[in-house]
Order: sequence, then structure tokens, then C-alpha cells
Amino acid sequence: MNRPLRADAARNRRLLLAAAADEFAEHGLEASIADIAKRAGIGKGTVFRHFATKEDLIAAIVLDRVEALIETGEDLLRSENSGEALLEFLTAAAQQRQQRDLSFLQRASAGNAEVSRLQARLQETIDQLVERAREDGAVRDDVTGTDLFLLMCAPNYIAGYAHTAAPELWRRYLAIIFDGLRPEGAHPLPHPAPER
Repeated sequence: MNRPLRADAARNRRLLLAAAADEFAEHGLEASIADIAKRAGIGKGTVFRHFATKEDLIAAIVLDRVEALIETGEDLLRSENSGEALLEFLTAAAQQRQQRDLSFLQRASAGNAEVSRLQARLQETIDQLVERAREDGAVRDDVTGTDLFLLMCAPNYIAGYAHTAAPELWRRYLAIIFDGLRPEGAHPLPHPAPER
């Protein structure tokens, strides 16, 4: 059983994860532990006390981001309006990516068992959000949780092609995507959803 971190250790961990996320966002996987420690205002040894390897640090960043989405999704499962809840979840996912696109870290941590476990939990949460929205007629019957899981990064990805566009351009594409999820005027989809 893991003991809770002391207040100073928990603060150092938060600073470290934020600094590492910034450093990876700016320098990719080439970001150095020394630069991360410097940005966090802590010693290199403190980094290694928290994370034995750079891979462990990467996994912790991914886990932090996935946990935040799970928490948002689970809160939204209690919402009365399932359609608005689903849109709010997609908005939160897009905002997270807009703030700092670290999707490449997910690929780098793909073999981590804890990351895989939490991503499966995130998928279950998304499945529940979609199921509720389908039952309420807020989204088309043939949309799956896997569809939504794959669409989460689409607004930012699309907006990324317009290099001189306003930072909030992703919201336009999220609105187009969400309109495509609605049952009104829906046509049958040409291919089944992929397996997880």
C-alpha cells in the first residue's frame, strides 16, 4: 500500500510534473532530466527520487492527464443532460490538448501497465457517457464509445493545420464533430466502429 506523500514531497511532485510537461511540450522526447529539474526549481536527485527513469516520468505525466479526464467524465455521468455532458467532456479533452499537446507521450508510454489500466478505465467512462447519450436520443444510435475515444483529439488536430488561426479555432471543429454525432439528419455510417 502506498503511503500518502508528505506535503513538501507532493508539492515537489506537482511542480516536477508541470515542469516536465512544459519541457516535453517544447523539446519533445529529447527533453533532459537536468532541464526539467531546473525548470521545476528542484535538484536532479529529487527527480530520480520520484521517478527512477525518464520513462517513469513520462508515464506519470500521461497518468496525470488521463486521471483528469476520467474524473471529468465520472463527474459528468451524474449530469442530468447526457448530450450536454458528452459535449462538455469532448470540450474538456480538447482544452487539455490545446493547453499542451502531449499526445506523443502516450505513444512513448504505450507499454506501461498502469497507463494501459487507466486508459481502459477512461474508455469505460466514455462508453458510459455515449450509452447515456444514445439512450436519451442525444446522439445517433450507431456512435460508439470507441468512436468518441478516437474523436477526442480531432478538433485540435484539424485546427493545427491552420498555423495562423486563432487559438480557439478547435471549438469550430468540435461543434462540427458534435453536430455529426446528433441523430437529426444522420445517414448510416459506411463502416463499423473499430474494435478496441
